Amino acid sequence: MMIFMIGVITGVGIQLISLSIVNFFVTKFSENQPKKQQNNNLNFTESEGYLSIKLEKEISEGQRIQPELQKLLLLQKATLESATDAILIVDSLDKIVGFNKKFLEMWDIPELIITSGNYKQALRTAIKKLDNPRHYLSILRELHENPDIHIGENILFKDGRIFNPFYQQQYKYKENIGQVWIFRDITAENLASNTINYQSLHDILTNLPNRLLLKKLLIDALTKVSHNHSLGVCFLDLDRFKKINDSLGHSIGDKLLQMVAQCIKKSLRSDDIVARWGGDEFIILLPEISEMYDIDLIQERIFAAFKQGFKIDNYHLNISPSIGIALYPQHGEDGETLIKNAEAALSRVKLQGRNSYKVYQAAINSQATELFSLENSLYNALERQEFKVYYQPQVNSSTGEITKMEALLRWQHPELGLIPPATFIPIAEETGLILPISEWVLKTACLQNKAWQQTLNLSSLSVAVNFSGRQFQQPNLVGIVEQVLCETKLAHRYLELEITETVAMQDVELTQKILRQLDEIGVTISIDDFGTGYSSLSYLKDFSIHALKIDQSFVQDLANKDNQTAITTAIISLAHGLNLSVVAEGVETQEQLNALRILQCEIMQGYFFSHPLSAEEATRMLTAYQPHRLKNSYLVA
Repeated sequence: MMIFMIGVITGVGIQLISLSIVNFFVTKFSENQPKKQQNNNLNFTESEGYLSIKLEKEISEGQRIQPELQKLLLLQKATLESATDAILIVDSLDKIVGFNKKFLEMWDIPELIITSGNYKQALRTAIKKLDNPRHYLSILRELHENPDIHIGENILFKDGRIFNPFYQQQYKYKENIGQVWIFRDITAENLASNTINYQSLHDILTNLPNRLLLKKLLIDALTKVSHNHSLGVCFLDLDRFKKINDSLGHSIGDKLLQMVAQCIKKSLRSDDIVARWGGDEFIILLPEISEMYDIDLIQERIFAAFKQGFKIDNYHLNISPSIGIALYPQHGEDGETLIKNAEAALSRVKLQGRNSYKVYQAAINSQATELFSLENSLYNALERQEFKVYYQPQVNSSTGEITKMEALLRWQHPELGLIPPATFIPIAEETGLILPISEWVLKTACLQNKAWQQTLNLSSLSVAVNFSGRQFQQPNLVGIVEQVLCETKLAHRYLELEITETVAMQDVELTQKILRQLDEIGVTISIDDFGTGYSSLSYLKDFSIHALKIDQSFVQDLANKDNQTAITTAIISLAHGLNLSVVAEGVETQEQLNALRILQCEIMQGYFFSHPLSAEEATRMLTAYQPHRLKNSYLVA
């Protein structure tokens, strides 16, 4: 830029030089004008002749130099007009003596005002266009008092434009002969710079603050916390978001993240801040917390907003958040510690089933360490043959026969013992290990059921296998099922796959397609935990399903609560109306069994009949199996 300015100033210098040349000749001419005759020895005639000769010489010299002056002026004008910046030249008497068309264009001042040379009128016109006229008038007054000061700030216009000014006084023999103004329009340059700076501090997808800006905002917020308030850091993660990306594509996933970002923002107070931490993780900064009630209220708003679901293109997506919370100063006095402890609290929420929030506790750190150790062990558990499949019978209430065995996964850890599915399944889902593990369970269960059919002469015995959300939405799921059935030689009709309502509703169109394909190859489908998931029942008529499994929460107090009886009755009636069979889970007492039989629930499962059994125990139970009637019910001997 400086090189360019030097070039421009050189051009401007031509103007000043040309003016100086004119002044020089005028001055020279004036100096040589005839003076009063004081030499008495020189007569009038001689004096007149001398002056005439002198004048002729001066005129001749002027005529000789005139073309050179014209060339200089033309060169000066061409130089001014070739400049991409606006140029204004003002002499020592505040008269405009030079400008270029770029100046007229950029400042939008009538050319008549500029050509008139009226600098003050031009200034009055220009100053009205600026964002803060008084401020710039004060700068001009300071320049007037001290012409050699440097202007260090840009000129801001009301319409958003930004000019970068260059100002320089011009001197000849230490005498001020004028000043040069150069203006460069840096609006686009400034916008680009601001955009780059903004993008470096904000997430491009959601337009939220990114990690870098969040850390700065958190440090700033910590310095402003008063004695009467606390500060909250919330670490939010979307439950099973990866399944949406895997099944629907990253385009839908990105749109969901954008909608989630706005959903969270609308749930917060005006001074609260939400930033995207990365992937499907968000950090929420709550700068003013008076009491725990504030935390609870904000979390309830967030969860209520998520319950509405998100409509994207032709999909209605239901996704839940899990949130871990750390408070200043109880859980950390610096930003890094608060974020770490909020993330530890989030891990605890995931372990306990997700879709909830939890405030950090000191014991969580040791639990987080255990989870990390558990995750590392999970990677090698399959090849070390630490997984076991247990089986729980389903009993026909009319015939007393065991019609199906549900396969249930267990992890026998060499050090920690038997680990329940609720502990390790979420980790397996998160890491993607659920896919090879689930395929192993499917193959193991089919092999075992085929063995029972052949060795125990139970040719009509079926096996039910639970499918996780991530497993169900595999692109090649139907092919995997067919391959397993082919390898184990189990007939398709003896395999039942169980999915939950939540899994089924993740992507309705994909679910319809997969269920239809599974139905076409002869595999049966049941909806597990029915009544606890999606609120709409309209999907039942659109899905190729064969059975509903009533969640055990409706069965537990069936004999004592009229509401539970009414709900269970409605589910059974609905299923029968759609030609679906019904399985009641969690049957533990005689009273529950009797009530279900009265409601015409044909299949039951629970501890009243049998706990989940190892393959060896289940084989012994099936070998000794003799259904018999007892108190108007059926028991397995």
